[in-house]
Amino acid sequence: MKTRLSWRARIVIGLVLLAPGMIVQGCGSPAVPSGPAPEWTNADGAAGGAGERKPSGEEPYYFERLAEWTAGGKRADHDADVTVYGADYTGKSDGANVSVASYEGKDRVLVWEAVTDEWVEFEVNVEREGLYAIDVSYHPFVGEKYRKPMTLGLTIDGKSPYLESRSVQLYRRWQDRMPPKKDEAGNEIRPPAADVSNWTTASLRDSGGAYERPLLWHLTAGKHKLRLAGSDPLAIDSIRLHGQAEIPDYETVRSGYAEDAPLTGDPIVIEAERAAWKSDSSIALASDNNVATTPYERGKIIYNVVNGDRWSTGNQEIAWTFDVPEDGLYKIAMRVQQSYSSNRSTFRAISINGEIPFSELTAYRFPYAAGWQGVTLQDVNGTPFEFYLKKGTNTLSMRVTGAPLKPIVADLENIIVDLKDMALEIQALTGGAVDPNRTWNVRRDMPELVEKLQSLHDRLAGVRERLTTVNGRSDAVTQGMATVEKDISDLLANVNQIPYEGAKLTSMQGKLADYMQQLSEQPLQLDSIYIVPSGERVPRMKANFFEEVRGSISDFLHTFRSESAPQGDGDDGEALNVWVQRGRDYINLMQQLADEMFTPETGIKVKINLLPESDLLVLMNAAGNAPDVALGLSEGLPFEYAVRNGLYDLTQFSDFDDMFERFAPGTWLPFYYDGGYYGVPETQTFEMLYYRKDILERLNLEVPDTWEDVYKMLPTLQQNNLNLPPVPNTPFFYQNGAEFLTPDGLKTGLSTPEGFEGFKEWTDLYNVHGADRQVASFFQAFRSGIVPLGVADISTYIQLTVAAPELNGLWGIAPVPGMKQEDGTVARWMSGGIQSGVIFKGTVRPEDSWTFLKWWTSAETQERFGNDIEMLNGVEFRWNTSNIEAFVTLPWKPEDLDAILEQWRWFKEIPNVPGSYFLSRELQNAWNRTVVNGINFRSSLETANKDIEREMARKLQEFGIVDRNGKAVRSLNLPQITEPWKGVEPYAQGRSATE
Repeated sequence: MKTRLSWRARIVIGLVLLAPGMIVQGCGSPAVPSGPAPEWTNADGAAGGAGERKPSGEEPYYFERLAEWTAGGKRADHDADVTVYGADYTGKSDGANVSVASYEGKDRVLVWEAVTDEWVEFEVNVEREGLYAIDVSYHPFVGEKYRKPMTLGLTIDGKSPYLESRSVQLYRRWQDRMPPKKDEAGNEIRPPAADVSNWTTASLRDSGGAYERPLLWHLTAGKHKLRLAGSDPLAIDSIRLHGQAEIPDYETVRSGYAEDAPLTGDPIVIEAERAAWKSDSSIALASDNNVATTPYERGKIIYNVVNGDRWSTGNQEIAWTFDVPEDGLYKIAMRVQQSYSSNRSTFRAISINGEIPFSELTAYRFPYAAGWQGVTLQDVNGTPFEFYLKKGTNTLSMRVTGAPLKPIVADLENIIVDLKDMALEIQALTGGAVDPNRTWNVRRDMPELVEKLQSLHDRLAGVRERLTTVNGRSDAVTQGMATVEKDISDLLANVNQIPYEGAKLTSMQGKLADYMQQLSEQPLQLDSIYIVPSGERVPRMKANFFEEVRGSISDFLHTFRSESAPQGDGDDGEALNVWVQRGRDYINLMQQLADEMFTPETGIKVKINLLPESDLLVLMNAAGNAPDVALGLSEGLPFEYAVRNGLYDLTQFSDFDDMFERFAPGTWLPFYYDGGYYGVPETQTFEMLYYRKDILERLNLEVPDTWEDVYKMLPTLQQNNLNLPPVPNTPFFYQNGAEFLTPDGLKTGLSTPEGFEGFKEWTDLYNVHGADRQVASFFQAFRSGIVPLGVADISTYIQLTVAAPELNGLWGIAPVPGMKQEDGTVARWMSGGIQSGVIFKGTVRPEDSWTFLKWWTSAETQERFGNDIEMLNGVEFRWNTSNIEAFVTLPWKPEDLDAILEQWRWFKEIPNVPGSYFLSRELQNAWNRTVVNGINFRSSLETANKDIEREMARKLQEFGIVDRNGKAVRSLNLPQITEPWKGVEPYAQGRSATE
């Protein structure tokens, strides 16, 4: 087998050529050695380990391009410096909202009020060829609707030199509003963050934090056009292009210090929760009750540490300011907790006064340790680093970086792609059906398969060994990789069984994708930072044995008065009792809003409690101790309680019709039973069509509008080794005019011509058109480009926005494909998912409970809550309210909002009747029979219908809806929805979602 350098290997070599010792320079305790990254080799002796594979777009990755530039003699260590001012822009896109004006204390700056994808262009005159870093002096727009970083795509002379240049981010600065407010029990309420952004200058770096240094661009001597494209508003003062000097190592920096007498004095103590600023509002504070954590108050919730779970993703940065009493050398120590993932290290880039002082701090390693630990920044031998600080105010900042793991994650990504390719080869060989009576000769029928599988095994082993070295020890991920290696070894031991093991290859993909996700997280909890004069000892940062014992005993005694259970918490009984099945952050914010908005307006006190799990409702309801109101329940629970007479029928309230009009009729269907509605929609999720703009453009394909469009494009995708992932069944049934249940609710509605046609189209998608039957992770497959379009829920939108910034501008969403009707319209009926609110039948305060539900689901409250929860926790906490008036106020891109609103018209959930829980299970069984086992679609669906109706008959009899002979006692009269919701029209923008 021919040996060649992988593209990732060439990049690593290029990085080493550009800046020696740049890949892994973190260090930790002496027990865990660290230093420059080794030059990895695979079993064939080639650097890297991944097969040569390009990204799905035309641009290479940054480190591939960087290797090309450095190999060609292009250098960054030059003193050329060029500045262009924002006011001197030379071009803009049609309709771009740009002007030259004064902004926040600066005159003649570019004020760019972007609302959709726009661009602004500048002309740059470069006198010397070389590699240039780019700094931007900018000011974000500040306000409730501006929360995310500003994401920009940058092109030089009309081209993106590498993939990462499509997504560079300029960050805001946030500050927690301290001191925190307290509730009635004296517990602190987690403080919200205020946007304190000002004029800031920042170097452009990759959005994912995958590289230790800012990005570089190659420019020849002469004039160039620099274009910034984006949809986030900001003001730009200037853009500076300059060289990038190598960061010296500690030994070099230390040799330049004057040998003065060691400083003495008290350490400067910085409480980590009192940061000067942070780059992400979702970097949250947490309450820790360890006896050595400061500040500390037994029995109270005190927000006294930086939450490690929420300070864990690329480029999240926190800065602290502190006053130094005199010039001199100081040591830096920290009290940290790094026990989130067993034996795994985490990394931070550490800067002093805006600069990384020496190379060892570009990716400093914090090794795993159980519990809290004191960490002194030190070299591999355990000798503390000394920092020269000047008298006065100084700044220390720490930024999350995954740079040491980038080559490993990239290789894992390639291995996943190759596993998928291998699974496709097996599927092509077997025709997608496994015949147990057939004997295979794999070496004859698939001569390259064994070699490829062995190569995958060796590459994975190499990746595991490299991860162990970077991490400092074996961890759960490396152990998991070892199990995948074992699975591959088992296949290699009996190669003729491989055609029967397609599912195992898919399972491997899922495991490795999960490991990739784990490696992207870099959590570190931080309590306090100590700036210690060089002549003094670092303070003790861990509790001693006796303090730990005393604290443990106190904790144990405190558990007997826990306030975490959903109960009155010492309330006097006058407050409305509301249980919510969501996290503590949601509960605290809801209580705060109720105290601030609801109680003053209505006079009704409210106590909002955490509901750990829905099963507790069953027990408490049976004991007669149910709450007045419960929120955050899955869409099936209200029906289960209603059919057992446990909930209040909301139609009994005189103004129910006004509440009904707030929401799409299709969201009410799961809450209907026997003439009443027993739940209110709170949040909902939408299934949308996700598509890669770059891939479809390259293949000359349009975004599909109907399923016929999908069928026509599938051969082109498959010829390019691409495909469509699995699609839910609801669009095929609903869009063909079928209903899952008959109008009387007594039988399945799928035993109709429309039902059989819908099932046939669903299964033909796989049997005839060859769509993928399984995809281990839609997100990973879509991100890598092997799945360029597919149907997924709206949470994928947030995931792509947050976790795949390198795809900025390369993907979009559209309504799900539909079926063209006789009148020319396209029906896009689709289900989704709903969370709900209910009133329990046992409440003695139904009117107050109804008043609360109306307030909570109102546009004003939902808008306020959605904005606040996202402000506190970041974009990943986007509140998908079912109230459309509030939904449109959230910070969606206009074109994406148009697509969601179009799909909202066609939102239609599946109703519930006794026994209908068999629907999803038996339809999946029918799909398996037809797609996997090759049974005729009609016979398969008929079998499913019989099984579903048998269970329905049993449950309908149990609840007295049919008698023992199966004769109907009464009809359930299910609502029938046949027209799209017109309530969307006032909010629609009137633009095509795919324009």
